[in-house]
Amino acid sequence: MKVSGFTLVRNGTQFDYPYLESLRSLLPIVDELIIDVGIGDDDTMDRIKRFADEEGAGKVQWFGTTWDLNNPEKRKGGLILSEHTNLALDRCIGDWCVYLQADEVFHEDDRDQLRSMLVSTADDHRVEGLLFDYVHFYGSFDVIQQSRGTYRREVRAVKRSAQPRSIGDAQSFRKISGEKLNVVRSGARVFHYGWVRTPEAMREKTFFMDQLYHGAPKPEDAEKRIPHTGDNYRYKRFWGLRPYKGSHPEVMTERIGKKGWHWDLDHSPCVWTWKDLKKIALDLIERLTGHRFFEYRSYKLIQFRPTPKGCDS
Repeated sequence: MKVSGFTLVRNGTQFDYPYLESLRSLLPIVDELIIDVGIGDDDTMDRIKRFADEEGAGKVQWFGTTWDLNNPEKRKGGLILSEHTNLALDRCIGDWCVYLQADEVFHEDDRDQLRSMLVSTADDHRVEGLLFDYVHFYGSFDVIQQSRGTYRREVRAVKRSAQPRSIGDAQSFRKISGEKLNVVRSGARVFHYGWVRTPEAMREKTFFMDQLYHGAPKPEDAEKRIPHTGDNYRYKRFWGLRPYKGSHPEVMTERIGKKGWHWDLDHSPCVWTWKDLKKIALDLIERLTGHRFFEYRSYKLIQFRPTPKGCDS
């Protein structure tokens, strides 16, 4: 069994993505690592080159790409992200292909569990992908978001034999036919740091990413660097935020130690609207029952039962 890793990144340094930490967490799990590096405005490509030469151990293959940011069709729903994810996926040769986005990191404590699932499901044709539990950080490295405002799980490993394609804004995968993948839970976690960076970098990242969904900003907004989503980039206290007291992936230690801003959850004013009442009610029901009602799933969750040796079914 061969395992490929794949990802994409553009302007990772400028927007303060933990992309090198993400790559370092993925590298020990895979036999090859494919990286689509968008030609941008910072030193991301140089850093990827150095990572490939110094840490890649012959596993890393990267290729430069130009993102067609002037094409209005590619600005609908972030489609350019799935397009470039698929460019990396198409270069993978592994039986399993494991994916991380540039702000997602694996924890070393889950490595053995993930490897075990990759091996045990490799020959089971019922299983086409693996599902990962998410830990979403917000505002600070000691605050997580647990509510219906975030997705609990997502597909981050796919079998190449299932002909998977990244869809939409690269949030998930479907078969080339459009069907959902049959997946089982991996038992491993993805630590998501997309909402943990300096406030200045958060604004710049939001300003750029909003354009991938809503098109070019108005001239007056572009001059003032105002994102389409307004002040959404500002850290706010809202329903579903809570302290995090667990450990972080080891590769994040240096980044966390250099944190250069402060956001205090306890002393921030609470922001909410009447629309939040429905979400709050459903969250409370989930806590009582353990079930998330009306949850959107881009996959088909199946039960994994290892096939005994010597049996055909």
